[in-house]
Amino acid sequence: MKFKELIAHLIKRKKIKLLLAALLTVVIFSFIYSFSGDDQSESSLPLSEALPVEDLQPKDSMYFGFNLNHFEVIRDTVKSGDSFGEILLSHKVGYPEIHQLTSKKNRALFDLRKIRLGRPYTILKSKDSLQKAELFIYEIDKINYAVVDLRNGASLERKEKQINTREREASGVITSSLSEAILDQGIDYDVTQNLASIYAWTIDFWRLSKGDKFKVIYDEYFLDDATYVGMGPIKAAYFEHNGKAFYAFRHPSPENSNIIEYFDDQGENLRRAFLRAPVNFSRISSRYNLKRRISYYGNKIKPHKGTDYAAKVGTPIMATADGRVVAASYTRGNGNYVKIRHNNTYSTQYLHMNKRKVKKGDYVKQGEVIGWVGMTGNTSGPHVCYRFWKNGKQVDPLTQKLPKAKALPEPLRLSYINTINPIKTQLDCIGFFNESYAQSE
Repeated sequence: MKFKELIAHLIKRKKIKLLLAALLTVVIFSFIYSFSGDDQSESSLPLSEALPVEDLQPKDSMYFGFNLNHFEVIRDTVKSGDSFGEILLSHKVGYPEIHQLTSKKNRALFDLRKIRLGRPYTILKSKDSLQKAELFIYEIDKINYAVVDLRNGASLERKEKQINTREREASGVITSSLSEAILDQGIDYDVTQNLASIYAWTIDFWRLSKGDKFKVIYDEYFLDDATYVGMGPIKAAYFEHNGKAFYAFRHPSPENSNIIEYFDDQGENLRRAFLRAPVNFSRISSRYNLKRRISYYGNKIKPHKGTDYAAKVGTPIMATADGRVVAASYTRGNGNYVKIRHNNTYSTQYLHMNKRKVKKGDYVKQGEVIGWVGMTGNTSGPHVCYRFWKNGKQVDPLTQKLPKAKALPEPLRLSYINTINPIKTQLDCIGFFNESYAQSE
């Protein structure tokens, strides 16, 4: 029954209450409809619609150096299926300009073809009737952004937001692990990784002792003095392991001033020719043992000429020294493996990889990822079997006295020590964060 027929029926039947209810319903729906027509509220607009300038920058109309009052402003994030070309085409930018912006020359600055899902971008459009995109600003990460300027041709710039730097001191006493001692203070977890990298040749971070101590000095980076965006390299560090002190100071290499290394308080290089282990924060599950007996084989002697480092599947495996890849293959026993020849004396091999990253003939640098931990070949659990050759004979790397990297030459040592003295004094004056608590346990 149509609405007019319903009203006529109610009048004829003298149903006054029902008649009033029907009329009231019409009034209410008319009222609601007047607020839900073409003029939608801001909250119902999709993210890609133009937003008022005041909602973007309530205190400042300048955004990435552009005055928003001069443009129609659109903010959005990269959605699944989006591409740079499709986004610009939808805002009246032509194919020739898009092709120019994604050319090989511009890819050296930033490859616009590789915009990532979820990253924010801003489009500034002309306020005339064409409303063509004049600027496209893509936020690469918290600090870096790309600016596409379409006002006079098409150009691309890569820029950085203004970063404020604050020096920070941190310290602690190990009660269970280094990472726990750092996270308890709200310090960036990267401090853990950076300390492990600095002392990778001298300290086994999987076997730290209760009561070991550390101090670090480094820079923290902030946007607008409030938003933390990361840390800089460690400037100086002190680590006390089993009662022995290890200082570390950031300084250019004597062989190449463009390479930064870490030296102790006497100018000795902390780096060695070989890393202690091919994986970070891993435990040794089986050592080099020529007299190992295995019950599975009737308790017969079956020598183990490698050192097994247990780690999760997918853990990066690093080359322990510079060298040339002489084998990258698969066998039934070794699984996926890589072998590297470092010089006429030393070679290393890495077994049971989930996947290899390098191929035969590649030259790799110390610390470069060459594959990932897996369970390929004859293995009962995820680990990397690390094998070490000296003069063509397999040996135990943990018992070898491995060569050091070059120390600072004598003529430079006095200048170096004078340079580091102020920051060494600063380190020495830092108290340990939780020393009294650690001692009371």
